[in-house]
Amino acid sequence: VQLVESGGGLVQVGGSLRLSCVASGGRIDDYTVGWFRQYPGRAREEVSCLSHSESLTSYSDSVRGRFTISSDVSKNTVYLQMHRLKPEDTAIYYCAADSWGGASCRIDLQDYWGQGTQVTVSS
Repeated sequence: VQLVESGGGLVQVGGSLRLSCVASGGRIDDYTVGWFRQYPGRAREEVSCLSHSESLTSYSDSVRGRFTISSDVSKNTVYLQMHRLKPEDTAIYYCAADSWGGASCRIDLQDYWGQGTQVTVSS
């Protein structure tokens, strides 16, 4: 499956952005899909995942209550709605898919990755 992210950009502190991840070559609801982010010089980290098979979502502590993951199966698209953005949310955001489809959001379980989209929050 191929994943293409969009929606990143420059936003002020406290603002909102919605990231989109369009999948092709497979049905998005056959996968656990997730958003991960990476700071310069640091390892990629989990942000949020959605397991379609188990109807579960998960969030990292740093984004819980501010970010919401969702999907539109008819559009084969996963979204990450981000509110109350902080400077520490500045990173490259990647969409990924895990063909196992379970509830875990581990980076090492992801089989497919998008190219990433830059989010910059200015103070």
